[in-house]
Amino acid sequence: MRSRLAVRHWFGGFACLALVFVLAGCRALVPQQYEYEEELYLALDGSATMYVNGSVPALVALRGLDLDPDPLRPVDRRRVREIYESPVTHVTRVSTSRRAGRRFVHLRIDVRDVRRLAEARPFAWSTYRLRRTGEEYVFTQIVGAAARRDVRAAGWRGSEIVAFRMHLPSKIRYHDAPSKMVERGNIVMWEQPLADRLAGKPLALEVRMDSESILYRTLWLFGVMILVVVTLFAGLLWWIVRKGRTHPPAAAA
Repeated sequence: MRSRLAVRHWFGGFACLALVFVLAGCRALVPQQYEYEEELYLALDGSATMYVNGSVPALVALRGLDLDPDPLRPVDRRRVREIYESPVTHVTRVSTSRRAGRRFVHLRIDVRDVRRLAEARPFAWSTYRLRRTGEEYVFTQIVGAAARRDVRAAGWRGSEIVAFRMHLPSKIRYHDAPSKMVERGNIVMWEQPLADRLAGKPLALEVRMDSESILYRTLWLFGVMILVVVTLFAGLLWWIVRKGRTHPPAAAA
């Protein structure tokens, strides 16, 4: 009887553990969906590529953009492009989707100098700084108050999340993201409830990184490896030729 109970307890514990792993795997396979997201790919010279993904109601409420939040009406892509185009930004792609009864906008934007990004109206709620201090670069972004435009019948349930994600060009030495995690070696993310972002709750982002880009270091190591391989091959070829000269083949009978 005891052995049966032990087997049942062991099987129950194993089943719970397996369920935890399955849920974790499903969460990893299904990425988190955000109501508003800024995804910044930064270069050490200050140039960057910005991806903006957000629902039309969020763009209206957070940034005060002149868009129609009615989910029954299609998004005016030309108008979206005009809003995000500026002397410091260039929109290269605009697409739309639909989720949870709301229309979403997805943009790819080239940024000439991230330190001037606040000059573009949709990003004017933030201040951006990139500076070098000794052997590292320091990037900071302080997100200010939202536009807080009233959007009726947005369909929000209170669990919506806003995210700011950064892809850094070099090894990260320090960051103040609440998760304390670095994804794939150079990606850091800050999350905030949409309700807090609408209320203007302060959000400050800081990252410190190496002064040498990961790409440059990778190319340098790759070049060194090629040089080593070529040197070894040349040395082996020289040794074979020299050995052939030192020991000529015997004359035929």
